[in-house]
Formats: sequence, structure tokens, C-alpha cells
Amino acid sequence: GNIFTQQPSYFSDLDETLPTVLQVFNNILHKCGLQCEGASAEPQKLEEKVSVTAGNMPLQELKDIVLYLCDTCTTLWAFLDVFPLACQTFQKHEFCYRLASFYELAIPELESAIKKRHYEDNSVFADLWRRISHSRKKMMEVFHILINQVCLQPILE
Repeated sequence: GNIFTQQPSYFSDLDETLPTVLQVFNNILHKCGLQCEGASAEPQKLEEKVSVTAGNMPLQELKDIVLYLCDTCTTLWAFLDVFPLACQTFQKHEFCYRLASFYELAIPELESAIKKRHYEDNSVFADLWRRISHSRKKMMEVFHILINQVCLQPILE
């Protein structure tokens, strides 16, 4: 069996970890000057109006964000792929809704920023585009695993 069957208390560890995982999405939105929606959205102070966007941030920062997103999405997908039982815990945190909101806000913004930027080196563009496409694909796969486990499996059983 896997480690969760051996150690059921890991489910509560996972439960406590998920807000941190969701915070990753909020951090990316914040860095891109985007507001996260939903109950967890904190009201923004007026003087805190963000002028940095994905389109005007330094290239290194855009690279870092895309890399961070790609790593996060790949790790989430790999985890749920080998351990779909974790889906129930993810859903307790409205993960599908939060992931969909993040996707809707961040992906078009990041794709547009990557496309519109001027690159000294075209391989940098190719790499960023490959990573954002991979992130998008993994987010959809994570969403599919969640929907399948949380909504479809119970109907089929």
C-alpha cells in the first residue's frame, strides 16, 4: 500500500498543507497585478494599487513565475495521478473552483505577456511558451482527475 494507507494521519497533514498550495496561486496572481476572487480574497489597500503586470515586469521575473507555475502544476498533477484518494481533501478546500478561477485570470494574462514581449533570444520565448503550455495542460489534467474522483466515481460505484 502507499504511505497514506499506512499512516492515515497524513490526510490531516494534507488538509493543513492545502491552504499553502492555494496561496501559491494567489501569490502568482498578486505578482501579476491580478486580484484573486472568492472568499479568501483580501481587500486591497488603496495605496497598494499594483502597477506591475505580467506584461511590464522584468523578463527574469516573468521567467521565474512561469517556472514556479510549471513546477507547481506538474507536482500537483503527479501527486493526484498516483494518489487520487487525495481528491476528497483537495475538494474540501474548493480546489476545483479556485483552480478554475486562477486559470481564467492568470493564463490569458501570462500567455499574452509572453507573446507580446520582445526577446533578444528566441529560444527564451520558445522555452516560456513550452512551459506555460505545459502548465495549462497539467492544470486541466488536475481538474479532470478531481472531477472524475469527486463527481463521477461516486456515481459509478
